[in-house]
Amino acid sequence: MMNNIYPLEWFDSLILQTFDPLSMNIDSLTDNDIAVISENISKESIKIQVHIKNEVFSLKKKRHIRVTVRQYHSTLIFLLDSIMENRTEKVIQSDKIRKLADLLISNLDYLISFIEDRFSYYLSLDERVPITYLMVCRKELALKLQRISKRNLSCESDKVTIKRVVKIVQNAIEAENGKKLTYRRILYFRELLKLLDEHNDEMENLSIFSPLDELLIDHNFNSVQYISILTERMTEQIYKTEKQSAKLNLLLLFFKDFKQLHSNVKITFDASHQNIKDVLENWFVSEISFLQNRDKIEAQDISSSKKNSNPSHLADQNKIQCTLSSDQMGLILRATDETRILKAKSMSLIFKTIVPYLSTPFKRNLSYQSVRSKSYNPEEKDKEFVIKTLEKIIKHIKEY
Repeated sequence: MMNNIYPLEWFDSLILQTFDPLSMNIDSLTDNDIAVISENISKESIKIQVHIKNEVFSLKKKRHIRVTVRQYHSTLIFLLDSIMENRTEKVIQSDKIRKLADLLISNLDYLISFIEDRFSYYLSLDERVPITYLMVCRKELALKLQRISKRNLSCESDKVTIKRVVKIVQNAIEAENGKKLTYRRILYFRELLKLLDEHNDEMENLSIFSPLDELLIDHNFNSVQYISILTERMTEQIYKTEKQSAKLNLLLLFFKDFKQLHSNVKITFDASHQNIKDVLENWFVSEISFLQNRDKIEAQDISSSKKNSNPSHLADQNKIQCTLSSDQMGLILRATDETRILKAKSMSLIFKTIVPYLSTPFKRNLSYQSVRSKSYNPEEKDKEFVIKTLEKIIKHIKEY
């Protein structure tokens, strides 16, 4: 029969009441009180370990053991997060109180490790990692990312890809909500970075998908930004081809290569998004359908244009002059796609739809392919000018 006593009550009361920054309890602790509490922290820690072992071994069913272990684990993580947060409060100024908080943190961290070592079988990988563990992991992963970013890859497209992937993973690890990271997500990062670090970039590449892409797709790296890199690369290759039939044949070739790639759907970079193969397959189907019907669409456009006075020059007639250079325009359009302010099935479609209606003081007709491609290698002066322009807009809006 399960014991109804709450074994973490002493720790719970100490952290959530005594160490509550809004209460006056913490200021009233004497040196003797601190010495007694310090001694009891160690005693309570040992008592809890014994209690957990006895309780777990008294249970017969795995389901009951799993529930019990996870309850202790999640409660200890909550208490650890609470004392870590309280320790940063300005009201806790005394060195003695800070040392007491550190002792609490150390013992809670040890209890969590004790459960993870002894009863890992019953824990879920979707449990949130404790903040102390996360801090260590962040440092470890940051060093690996630093090493990967310094790799000198031979393939130009891989250089762009690895740079973007490092940034994507770095942002995910350092995100504001990073303390919600789970063991599963940390394991994913570790395994991915290990593979990227060991990646052999000298392997022969006979496909639009490089060995690096194969690695990322296999690891279900379903980042929206990375998927955009792949679709942009393919779109650029396809639309360099002049003949309509050749465009479709090239797309079908890419699709054939893609279908042969493996992706492990049991793991994922972002569980809130679709698997990378599903997203890309939808993109291929959409693009193939578009190209197959392009001739019909163009014929309809020509027929429609004859009914209007001069619609074939509609974009030319309605051009808007922009004081930014084409390179600077490209930077803004690329940023609106990657931040999902503008949403389209590909970045190319955004450039293709908007650029024909734009001109600069020095050039009336702009190539959307040229504007898009230049956005990937911006000059510092262009970046600075765009930032100043956006700041000017922000200032103007504030005055409305």
